[in-house]
Amino acid sequence: MQYGTLLISKAIEANDPNALLRFNVSEADFQTQGERKAFRYVMDYAEKHRGQAPTAEMVANEVPEFQPDFNIEASYDYLAKNLKDRAAEREFIELMNGRIDPETNRQVQEPQLEKRFIEAQKSGDMGKFFEWLTGQAESLKMRTSVRNSVGTDIKRDIDKFKAEYENRKAGESFRIWRSKFDFVNKAMGGYVSSNVYVIYGKSGRGKSAVSLEEVTNCAMQGANVLIWSMEMGWYEVLVRLYVSISGTMGVTTATLDGVDMEAGFNSRDVRQGKLSDEFEAGFMEFLDRLNEIIPGNITVRAVDDEDFGSRTLRDLKSDIIETKADVVLVDPFYYLDYEANTSKTAGGDAANTSQKLRRLAGHTKTTIFALTQADEDDEKETEDGARELKLPQRKDVKKTKALLEDAALLIAVDTNAKEGRGLIGLNKGRDGGEGEVAEIIYLPQIGVVKQPEMGAGAADVFEF
Repeated sequence: MQYGTLLISKAIEANDPNALLRFNVSEADFQTQGERKAFRYVMDYAEKHRGQAPTAEMVANEVPEFQPDFNIEASYDYLAKNLKDRAAEREFIELMNGRIDPETNRQVQEPQLEKRFIEAQKSGDMGKFFEWLTGQAESLKMRTSVRNSVGTDIKRDIDKFKAEYENRKAGESFRIWRSKFDFVNKAMGGYVSSNVYVIYGKSGRGKSAVSLEEVTNCAMQGANVLIWSMEMGWYEVLVRLYVSISGTMGVTTATLDGVDMEAGFNSRDVRQGKLSDEFEAGFMEFLDRLNEIIPGNITVRAVDDEDFGSRTLRDLKSDIIETKADVVLVDPFYYLDYEANTSKTAGGDAANTSQKLRRLAGHTKTTIFALTQADEDDEKETEDGARELKLPQRKDVKKTKALLEDAALLIAVDTNAKEGRGLIGLNKGRDGGEGEVAEIIYLPQIGVVKQPEMGAGAADVFEF
């Protein structure tokens, strides 16, 4: 059946050429030269004549090789879906066998699948072949996509809204992950899936430690967490995670300003393999119990992983799907392999990557934390020589300003590990909370990064 001919004929007969646009039909979907010429003519005519279709006689006169068929009972949706299915089949066959020019019967494109496979074998890099193959599969999948409406109609799609409401009520459509820091939850209700949250601060000021606390807290709520650590090695990341979790459990006690508090294992001793016999036994028992301690899971991809050479958003999406991730940490954003600078403007590659990261969060329904640096400025010290804590502002976001626009929330961090204190502030809160700041206890070396308890556990929150 000539689905292309039937679809164009239906659009002509119904004087509805825009149907071809509504159903996402393109010239490449049609099989014959006559259908392609007829499609171009109908669309050009409609553009010049306010959406009107040419008559059958006009089309026949302009495109003699196109023979319309007005004996059509099938719907637009049915015809468009079958047209696209056939187009995808042809594209796959061309990958396998090459492209043949139907007019000259000559091969104009050699088989790509076999060619790419042989090249990958010779180079010893099968990963690139599978990356290319995955891209082709995604392209073919998109080829079969039929769009039959634009957006969501406020009146017509009430049932769609009700279904989504019930899904959200049941916690199936989206999730809200509680922050470890109560003032964040009070200010904006936690972290919502399908959003990007940007944590930023000056170099060495605790943004990685704070972000690890947040994603670990999500795992404790049952989330599958994926960490892309592009600065730290896997062992260092796991040390920080284990120490953080042990601090939450309170495996030991530490004292700060005369106050005892629950703490975890010492990260330096774990990092160097120098735990005392007593603590080592306790640490090994702690590791053996992780499966029952953490309701969710954490997967770490680190800078020293041998198979972590490619860091594109396509690779990230693949890892999200593979690990069934709910929460993702990208540390730092500017170490991603940036998307092409299609705008040809300064910083366009980073901006394009930021926009696509936001789309990725939406498509995968994940909560994504992206880390970036803040610009450096002059340090200020108090009279006794202590460094004054100062949170960076919006304008201080470094590397890419696009993150300002694409993030649901900017989280500013400044800490002083020597003094065991820090500040966390909320900037540009799409869901509220902008301008709020909380003091935190910052002793990451023993797994203590938290808001201090005041009175009946109230948070020390103020505005700046």
